[in-house]
Amino acid sequence: MNQNPSWWDWSHAAAALPTLLDGFRYTLLATVLGTLIALVLGLLVAMIRRSAPRIIATPFTWVVEFVRMTPLVVQLVFANLVLSPYFDSTLMIGIWVLGIHYTTYMAEVYRAGIDSVPTGQWEAATALSLPRARTWRAVVVPQAIRNTLPALGNYAISMFKETPFLVVIYVGEMVRNAQTYGAGTFRYTEAITLAGLIFLAASYPTSVLIRRLEKKLA
Repeated sequence: MNQNPSWWDWSHAAAALPTLLDGFRYTLLATVLGTLIALVLGLLVAMIRRSAPRIIATPFTWVVEFVRMTPLVVQLVFANLVLSPYFDSTLMIGIWVLGIHYTTYMAEVYRAGIDSVPTGQWEAATALSLPRARTWRAVVVPQAIRNTLPALGNYAISMFKETPFLVVIYVGEMVRNAQTYGAGTFRYTEAITLAGLIFLAASYPTSVLIRRLEKKLA
């Protein structure tokens, strides 16, 4: 009588863990750099759409809508096909695609934050003859960022959870390493389960901090 194999083997869990943690470095790097790109470009896009002449703001709006309406996986594959001759690694392509994809969402968050700045603040800056650039830098942007920090943090967590899409351009992040381990040993359960637990362990404390920040700023 054949004995059914156990669905869980601790020796395979222990063997898979080092390669998962190695892939987690790339997952974390893609999230941190992608978030920084999205934070900076998102603010620039929101300011351009809010204050630039229509002939400049309209093309930005078209680009934002195009990026938001197309799947991230398609963007990754297309960017890898077009840009691979110009980048040393697919990881950097993935980071830029993640960053630009989330730029479009963070730009909307910034726009809402800018719109929430009371009109009186703009009028006071005009009455004091503050230059336009200083009005943005000293009055509008600090208030807009303060109002949008929780939402921006939520998008950073969303980006973290979407880094497994980098597998389509062969980036050796954590989930790809889990699949590679499973393919080599025919034991997927341990590696994929551990990858999920590592994602949970990393994202849950961050989400708790964001909720506390949201309550503090409310």
